[in-house]
Amino acid sequence: MTTAAMHIARTGLDAQDMRMRVISNNLANVNTTAFKRDRAAFATLGYQTVTAPGAQSTQSTQYATGLNLGTGVRVQGTARMDTPGSLNPTGNSLDLAIDGDGYFQVQLPGGQLGYTRAGNFSRSPEGLLVTSDGYQVMPGITVPEGASSITIGTDGTVSATVPGQSNAQTLGQIQIANFPNAAGLQSAGDNYVKETAASGAANLGVPGEGGRGTVRQGMLEASNVNVVEELVDMIETQRAYEVNSKMISATDDMLKYVNQNI
Repeated sequence: MTTAAMHIARTGLDAQDMRMRVISNNLANVNTTAFKRDRAAFATLGYQTVTAPGAQSTQSTQYATGLNLGTGVRVQGTARMDTPGSLNPTGNSLDLAIDGDGYFQVQLPGGQLGYTRAGNFSRSPEGLLVTSDGYQVMPGITVPEGASSITIGTDGTVSATVPGQSNAQTLGQIQIANFPNAAGLQSAGDNYVKETAASGAANLGVPGEGGRGTVRQGMLEASNVNVVEELVDMIETQRAYEVNSKMISATDDMLKYVNQNI
């Protein structure tokens, strides 16, 4: 008697454990600004073909279904769910949210570009618009010292009243990046994603044009994690894990019976 069933159940344990890690990360980031939940995708492992469908069963007949034995399951990958989170007002003029598709472009250390939907920005000592980590928002926008009444339009135009002038002065324009395949972006931590060969090159442009979302000043996007849905998925994962564990125990009992009685 083989232990194939035991090994198949073990792949189920590994897959459900990985799915639980994904759910745990979603719940841990339920209050993270602009966080997008992940979903684990499963795929079957290879099949052992004992009898192929359509093979000759006799000289004049063929098997209608065949006999294929599966070898288990694996986590094929994680898909990021890009559904928008709710936009919550903050009252901070430098807090920005994207209403629609797209990402803010940020200059990361080493010259690499990162992308984020977390728009909790501030001013650096030099007046540059930066993230909470101090990374510059691209293209660079400098807010002069003493500037007041900073306004950012839905098209990303940044204006402010500077000392010595009565009329508001345009300081620059925040741009939004979108991608041919946003699902192919690589999560990098700290609310950033990075461009990959699967995502395609970033298309930087004016908010509200070319399928890009618009900019909302004084607001931040909330996480799109639904706690109730995650708890349901967690219970489902627990039950699937328990069933695979019982399968290992049942297979072990069968092997003991064979060894002791045959």
